[in-house]
Amino acid sequence: MPAPVRVVLTAEEDRTLKALRVATTIPQRTRDRAHMVRLSAQGLNAPALAEIFGCCEHTARATL
Repeated sequence: MPAPVRVVLTAEEDRTLKALRVATTIPQRTRDRAHMVRLSAQGLNAPALAEIFGCCEHTARATL
């Protein structure tokens, strides 16, 4: 089993990712990645992220 991916964000990084999540001028994939990184920083693991985003665990880990 792969080691868990740990994501720690500064307040500025979190604000930037939050803004990217709602931006309408960037691709959906980028918005989803920003959301995934924020959720990971909040404690969600790769299996949970994979379920939320409808992808496999490998893809969730690779995204982070």
